[in-house]
Amino acid sequence: MTDKRIVLTTAGSQQEAQKIAEALVEQRLAACVNIISGIHSVYRWQAKVEQADEWLLLIKTTESASAPVRDAITKLHSYEVPECIVLSIEDGTPAYLDWIGDSVKG
Repeated sequence: MTDKRIVLTTAGSQQEAQKIAEALVEQRLAACVNIISGIHSVYRWQAKVEQADEWLLLIKTTESASAPVRDAITKLHSYEVPECIVLSIEDGTPAYLDWIGDSVKG
C-alpha cells in the first residue's frame, strides 16, 4: 500500500474537464490528470433515469491532497453533486510513485 491515490470524477464537457485538470495541476494538488472522452453514463438523478455523455478525469495525487482535491472539484464543478471517488494505489513503479509525490505539494 502506498500513500498515492487516484481520484475519479466526470465532467459534462471537454472544456469543464480541461478547466478542472489544469487547476488541479497548477495548484499542485495533482501530478497528472488524464481526460478520457467518449464516456456515456446512465444514472439515477432526482427519481429519474438519465443519460449523458461525459469526460472522465483520472487524477493522480497523494492521500494528504485527496481532501483538497475533493474541495477543488466541488468548487470548480458545474454539477450539483459532482462525482469524487478516491482509490488507493496499492503498488506501482517506484520512480512513477516518487514523481507523483514530488509533483504534489506536501
